[in-house]
Amino acid sequence: MSLQEPLNSSHDGIVATVDSALPQLYGYLLHHCGSRELAEDLTSEAVLAAIDRMRRGAAIELTLSYLMVIARHKLVDHWRREARQRRNLTLFTLTAPVEVDAASFEPGRAAESLAALNPMQRAALTLRYVDDLTVSAVADALGRSVPATETLLVRAKRAFRDHYSRLAVDHE
Repeated sequence: MSLQEPLNSSHDGIVATVDSALPQLYGYLLHHCGSRELAEDLTSEAVLAAIDRMRRGAAIELTLSYLMVIARHKLVDHWRREARQRRNLTLFTLTAPVEVDAASFEPGRAAESLAALNPMQRAALTLRYVDDLTVSAVADALGRSVPATETLLVRAKRAFRDHYSRLAVDHE
């Protein structure tokens, strides 16, 4: 199914057409959150949100790309909720960042370092560098100002590099 191919909006065809979009939708969410359970929950939330909008009479063309946008918003909403739950943790100042050497880059260590970040930092880095959104678009997605998002990205990159470097030392 292509991203722009409209899903059948008739009552009888919705189930079949949404079923055809589920593998790509679930795969996207699983890739970005790393948890099967969370990806399943977010997939169902995204589909239900789209169907709910259709039931309320919204004039939308239900496409895979539309479902992907809803899924991305559901993922960001999850990260926001997670960030709010962790805000009472003690913040600490990080030392100057250490550059990650491209020749010794290890994807597993990078994934572990990304997972170690707080949810808002992880969301910002994922939206900016994985989804390739502009800083302005990241700010919109996270509900923050552009300057606050720039600061968040700087701190997130510093935290990522620090954790990545510590893992390199631990593995030696």
